Amino acid sequence: MTKFDGTFRRATPADAAAIAELVELAGEGLPLCLWTQLAGPGGDPWEVGRKRVRSETTGISYRNALIAELAGKTIGALIGYPLGEPESIANSEHALLVPLYELMNLAPNTWYVNALAAYPEHRGVGLGAALLGEADKFAAAAGLSGLSLEVTDTNTGARRLYERQGYREAARRKMVKDGWQHPGAEWVLMLKRQR
Repeated sequence: MTKFDGTFRRATPADAAAIAELVELAGEGLPLCLWTQLAGPGGDPWEVGRKRVRSETTGISYRNALIAELAGKTIGALIGYPLGEPESIANSEHALLVPLYELMNLAPNTWYVNALAAYPEHRGVGLGAALLGEADKFAAAAGLSGLSLEVTDTNTGARRLYERQGYREAARRKMVKDGWQHPGAEWVLMLKRQR
């Protein structure tokens, strides 16, 4: 495996466009599907995504993002944060997201990797492993003994990466499509215990 030789930095609101693109890549089309529904007829789904990234409170907020750079150019990102105790899922929550929240509730007190992505031309150079290594550091700094993430059952490349980094399948939930075009059938929760 190749070692990533770029740098990492905390994101700022100015990174909103790149983070939105990377969240869309990580989410395999789910973010854009949701943003399109939120934008409504004639609205700009990408602006919805950028606005969510610029928010101080959403999970995909720039405040939760670590940017990977090579020669001063953004090439990937990690978005993550600590999960607390399980929370009730609001009846008003979008049906597409309910299985994801159900799985998150099975991973209390872990550092949650919400999104991990690299632009296609920067894959296969050790960036994913390096970003997951940074996630390990964030979990340790937060005093958490484990990490969690969710992946689609058809994303075998990502699953191989996660397994090489010590993540193991813990649970599954059936996907809700509701306009999202995806070949998968289930979301997979993967957990990693820190030493």
